[in-house]
Amino acid sequence: MKISVITPVYNAEKYITHAVESALQFSEVWEIILVEDKSPDNALEVCKQLTEKFDRVKLYQHPDKGNHGAGASRNLAISKATGDFIAFLDADDYYLPNRFDAERELFENPEVDGVYGAIGVHYYSEKAKEQFFPIFGNKLTTVYKKHNPEEVFPGQIGMKGSFGLFSIDGLTVRKSAIDKLNPVMQTNLRLHQDTEFLFRLSYYTKLFPGILDQAVALRGVHENNRITQVDSGKINPAISRVLLWNEVERWSKTEPKMPKNIKLHIGRMARSWRIAKAPLLKKWGMIFKYLLMDFTSIKSGLYNINFRKDLF
Repeated sequence: MKISVITPVYNAEKYITHAVESALQFSEVWEIILVEDKSPDNALEVCKQLTEKFDRVKLYQHPDKGNHGAGASRNLAISKATGDFIAFLDADDYYLPNRFDAERELFENPEVDGVYGAIGVHYYSEKAKEQFFPIFGNKLTTVYKKHNPEEVFPGQIGMKGSFGLFSIDGLTVRKSAIDKLNPVMQTNLRLHQDTEFLFRLSYYTKLFPGILDQAVALRGVHENNRITQVDSGKINPAISRVLLWNEVERWSKTEPKMPKNIKLHIGRMARSWRIAKAPLLKKWGMIFKYLLMDFTSIKSGLYNINFRKDLF
């Protein structure tokens, strides 16, 4: 296996070295591709130092050296990748020693396009833990049981009841499978572009479960990363979800082979989020969205976080 690890870098000078070193521990990691996205801190200089220290680390910026977001940065990194497989790692997260244990065996089967596993949580400071432990706790972000590949897409969009969640930090996929997506990630979404990517990827390719009962990577939680900004109110989660589901609905309408019942479900999800955004209907709109989806599924992960934040 030759794995290209894709890492967008923004405002992560304190964390990027740990992330890179966590990936370098694996002989299967062919290269780590950093795309520095005009960080306001000293991340660019730290990235340059990493390329000087480690031959497998490569650094890029956007042609205009501007800030284009995580989606565009991942697209650029993927276009530069020379490995047969793609794995993702955010700049403030890191891999655990078992990260590719399942992949080594599963990818021997040529029908396996991708493998997903569970990720855990690491708090970088006591302040971050105090602030965000009620939201993240010490729970795994994972899929609750092993599913066949054809069940992954319906599960992610809320049609399979208690499915759970998985993150791109726990995903490894053949580059040939990613090439089926055009674009790979939507650049018009500044948030949740990874979720939209996972929806389309699971629709077009065969994703298999890896290690689901223990973490293969850890999400770094601190005061300044994107997800904590959402949950602290700096970014409106309802609006970001509206944009996500609008994009998913737009894509579903352009996919001629998608079953009608799935398109109808996606349309209902998009409408429920648009209703939830309206100030006077917000509370009842969120309740409507809640009733559309399985209670157990909402009870976990980001669905529950956004539901509670918006409803109350």
